[in-house]
Amino acid sequence: MMICRIWQGRTTAADAPHYDAILRETVVPGIEARRIPGFRSIDLMRRTLPDGCEEFTTIMWFDDLASVRAFMGPDYTAAHVPEAARAVLASFDRVAAHSLCRLAVRSPVCSSRPAPRRHRNY
Repeated sequence: MMICRIWQGRTTAADAPHYDAILRETVVPGIEARRIPGFRSIDLMRRTLPDGCEEFTTIMWFDDLASVRAFMGPDYTAAHVPEAARAVLASFDRVAAHSLCRLAVRSPVCSSRPAPRRHRNY
């Protein structure tokens, strides 16, 4: 069983590069440094909304809810938003959504290629 933790935050277009840097340079390395048992990976998505704001989505993968609780504590649905990030976010979800992964299909073409480097920028 895998748990997917999904969270979203929004910035102005001007603040988007600052928030992106905070995520890449502080938030993600800080999470990785904790070496949380059952934490598998974190993915970062970004898109421009019709109003011109930037929406960031983080998707974290955990082995189970016990692993999510090891990350966040008893109130595991609470958002993990450090003060530096709060300073540049226009709005953000106060809670994260958690879903049970029911199916993960890997393309045979993709699985025969070497894995991409960690923290690859797209």
